[in-house]
Amino acid sequence: MNAQDVILGLLSEQPRTGYEIKRHFEQFFSFFFDASYGTIYPTLIKMEKAELITKEAVRQEGKPDKNVYTITPAGRQRFERYLHAPAAKEVLRSDFLMHLYFGQTAGEEAVKDLLLGEIEAKRGLYEDLQRKLERLEEGKALTRYQKMSIQIGLAQYRATIDHLNELLKEEFGS
Repeated sequence: MNAQDVILGLLSEQPRTGYEIKRHFEQFFSFFFDASYGTIYPTLIKMEKAELITKEAVRQEGKPDKNVYTITPAGRQRFERYLHAPAAKEVLRSDFLMHLYFGQTAGEEAVKDLLLGEIEAKRGLYEDLQRKLERLEEGKALTRYQKMSIQIGLAQYRATIDHLNELLKEEFGS
């Protein structure tokens, strides 16, 4: 999975501006895929050059023109190939786990603080994702598959929080 595939998926639903694409990343994908404007806009330029998308400048009253991106037939074919290909192996990059791995050097108090900090961070992410799910369900803005992906994210956060609490209790009696 790369940003191009995700953007093609979004544009297969409807034409969007770069801003709308970024907002969708934040609203729906933030717990499993991240992309900044610094990733999105260069990717859009590259995709336009590859004729996977087109760009139309739309005039706005009293504002700069906005660029609306639309998927092309070639882009749709590429996205279809992506959807029917096997899912790539997930790669986890975690600064928390790297700190924990080298915890022996940091010392017990630092590791305890690290675990407590990660519990709070994951709890915040869980609560934020839960609120997003509730808002999206109220607005009936989710397909059942989108809801499943968010529910899996919630389950992963919950499992991590529970396991970190167990480790904290086992290792530090907290």
